[in-house]
Amino acid sequence: MVDVGEKAETRRVARAAGCIVMQPETLALIREGSAKKGDVLGVARIAAIQASKRTADLIPLCHPLSLTRVAVEFLVDAERSRVVCEVTAETLGRTGVEMEALVATNIGLLTIYDMCKAADRGMRIEDVRLVEKSGGKSGHWLAA
Repeated sequence: MVDVGEKAETRRVARAAGCIVMQPETLALIREGSAKKGDVLGVARIAAIQASKRTADLIPLCHPLSLTRVAVEFLVDAERSRVVCEVTAETLGRTGVEMEALVATNIGLLTIYDMCKAADRGMRIEDVRLVEKSGGKSGHWLAA
């Protein structure tokens, strides 16, 4: 692991996003709350938050962090037949929370896939990326 002992503790925030594209009928199941496994977005939100807290267990050499906030937002985009997931992770610490936001985004989207795969095995997870980060020596960064 990288030595972060000399770094200053600062407020660090990272925002990641991605989407899952599906058939319109599958999206309708999610919107109506009629998927066989239940409240898809509610379960996916909890899964994303849990995943953010387990990032250091999943990614070798990733520092375990004490997260101060994890927010998970879903946008149902009927026009493009997809659900967009955006996660914001925050901490007060010596290293950033980019990996926590990215892991949470992926797990949120994978949970949607898992809960809807019986209706639509062709769903695609796309465009998972870091959108913004702030804090630390490198300061603020915003994706173009």
